[in-house]
Amino acid sequence: MMGRSPGIFIVALAVLGILLSMSVFTVTETEKAIKFQLGKIQRDDYEPGLHFKWPFVQNARKFDARLQTLDAEPERFLTVEKKNVIVDSFVKWRVADVGRFYTAVAGDIGQANLRLDQIVKDGLRSEVSRRSLQEAVSGERGQIMDVISTAANEGARDLGIEVLDVRVKRIDLPAEVSNSVFDRMRAERERVARDFRSRGLEAAERIRADADRQSTVLLAEAYRDSEKLRGEGDATAAEIYATAYQRNPEFYSFHRSLEAYRATFNGQGDVLVLEPESDFFRFFKER
Repeated sequence: MMGRSPGIFIVALAVLGILLSMSVFTVTETEKAIKFQLGKIQRDDYEPGLHFKWPFVQNARKFDARLQTLDAEPERFLTVEKKNVIVDSFVKWRVADVGRFYTAVAGDIGQANLRLDQIVKDGLRSEVSRRSLQEAVSGERGQIMDVISTAANEGARDLGIEVLDVRVKRIDLPAEVSNSVFDRMRAERERVARDFRSRGLEAAERIRADADRQSTVLLAEAYRDSEKLRGEGDATAAEIYATAYQRNPEFYSFHRSLEAYRATFNGQGDVLVLEPESDFFRFFKER
């Protein structure tokens, strides 16, 4: 009997250790835990740390409590003008009520993403259908995200999920609509370009006409001033000639006659037919 005691003691310690390990479980800061008793939830509000349960009768299951991301596939929605847009979005969420989360989706994150995806798409469909294409694309995108975040959080509460944020990454037009929009934009830009060109040509013609007018005015004024100066010069020259003529009329007449002779008999073949008694030859006869 005494020889068997150490072996029994060791076995008892081993059994006790096994029972103790089956009676203890730990919960980290990134986890939430549920304790079941005979398949029913007994407790789901465990804080991080070491906790106990009855072996065989109770069991614990832990779930990831960290932030989860649902990156949904782009979906096509209709605007208020019945135009198609493709919306690409993502959702940030985490487990808030682990008991309800287990009851609603059996603690399956994939199943939770499917349910949450449908909630978000329903919200997007509702919000986009109330707005025009311009409002959905650029005008009220922030408002759409705020409304959907609030609505998705309300809808996901039954799943034990807290929706922290819903973000719209982009809102695009379908390819067939985009081509039509780009064609209209291109036509509009070309119309604006033609308008600017016509305005530029009009301004150029106006500037050119004004330059021609100013050139004509300047030339006319210059011609007027030159004629005025020429007239004044001729008057001054005539006055000088008159003054000189008055000082010695005989010499002035003789000098002018010599200039006339020089101009008249410039070449050997020049012929002049005059009466011999003409005043033109007056100084030839005087001695």
